[in-house]
Amino acid sequence: MKKTVVLLFALLLGLTSCRQRSTSSINETIAVNEFEKKLSSDRVQLVDVRTSEEFLSGHIKGATNIDIHSDNFISEIKKLDTSKPVLVYCLSGGRSSTAAADMEEAGFKAIYNLAGGILKWNAAGKPLVTDFENASQGMSMEDFNKQLSIFQYVLVDFNAKWCEPCKIMAPMLHAFAKQNHARLGLLKIDAAQNKNLLLEKHISALPYLELYKDGKLVWKHSGIIDENTLRKETNL
Repeated sequence: MKKTVVLLFALLLGLTSCRQRSTSSINETIAVNEFEKKLSSDRVQLVDVRTSEEFLSGHIKGATNIDIHSDNFISEIKKLDTSKPVLVYCLSGGRSSTAAADMEEAGFKAIYNLAGGILKWNAAGKPLVTDFENASQGMSMEDFNKQLSIFQYVLVDFNAKWCEPCKIMAPMLHAFAKQNHARLGLLKIDAAQNKNLLLEKHISALPYLELYKDGKLVWKHSGIIDENTLRKETNL
């Protein structure tokens, strides 16, 4: 009886070991400096999963653009070499995290997602390249400051089209501004179209809100927020 138990235990241990050895897929989110270090390898594949418009406005050198929301995303990533490491990024890390999960399912053995996406990359002063000259850099700081004088209070919503929390908050922010329309204006800033402004203001994550009173910053918040908390923290 003891011999049978020992044999069963040994068999179970062997099966467990085999399973552990066969789990070779890696899906890891890494910071900017580590991401940049991995780019120095000749074997890596770099994928930008943003829209073509975002890609053209500025991307990491050597990146291939495969829009995660395109109909052929899965078929396009399957054209890559699953045996080579793949580095993936988007604007703030959300879409690339989803893409990394798809790549893991497709059989890639080493996947590295850029934490914070291009926003963090920009904030760290890392270089981007563009595929066209004289690309629009969006609103200047001077233009931004001019917008703050239109109302007594200005709520600034730094957002992006592919930022899910931004989209969730959008209706609430519009309703909040409408309820306070006599003294409050809502200024929406698209991060992809105003990257220099975000860089100058050291904004590296979305969604991001700022409240100005008479042109002076009186409140700021990074991340999603509900209406009750917004009203309580801003006293509006």
